Amino acid sequence: MKSTNLLIAMGFIALGFTSCKDEKEVQAEKSVNTYVVYVDSIGKVDADAAKVNWQAIDDAYQMRVSEAEAAIANLKDSKDAQAKIDASKARYEELKAKVQADLEAEKAATASGPKQQLRNALFGEGKIGDDMNFAWVNKDNIHSVYQQFVHTAEDNKDKYSREDWDEVKVLYEALDNRKNTVEKEGLSAEDNRKIAGLKIKFAPMLTVNRMGAKADEQAEAKR
Repeated sequence: MKSTNLLIAMGFIALGFTSCKDEKEVQAEKSVNTYVVYVDSIGKVDADAAKVNWQAIDDAYQMRVSEAEAAIANLKDSKDAQAKIDASKARYEELKAKVQADLEAEKAATASGPKQQLRNALFGEGKIGDDMNFAWVNKDNIHSVYQQFVHTAEDNKDKYSREDWDEVKVLYEALDNRKNTVEKEGLSAEDNRKIAGLKIKFAPMLTVNRMGAKADEQAEAKR
């Protein structure tokens, strides 16, 4: 009787191992297929949407490819699954290369556009981009940054359009916000005084010329 019970118990254990193994294999196949389907779905995404959401797309891709590669160990016949993974990897690299090329082209176009040229003139080549990061401005260079900004705006005030003055205003306010931080980091009293003088000079120039450019634009529109 005991022998019979033992055989039955062993049979259930063996069945359990078989079921567990089958379940792992099913899950492994599912992981591989999910990865393949995901890569195929990327190819159907609108190009503009793919560029805007590329970081999220790539994050999801990295998770799925890791799961698929880990699943290979749980497959009896992994040759076909590996071939699927390799083909999808190649497909993804093609899609990635295209998106990155488009993003680089857009970046280059933006870098050479009128708005970036204005920023380069006011702050220096490549100092301020679309991220509006002023972290490079510190207590040691902020006075010279204000000097270049104000003097450049003054030299070009008759050339700036209304859009240019709008951008100048946004940049000036961002620089002022950075100054508030720099003051707490040890800005010298002398530099603070010099900056105050530049601000007194710049504020009315900004107001008058921005209003004038807007009036000129409206008059031109009426004509």
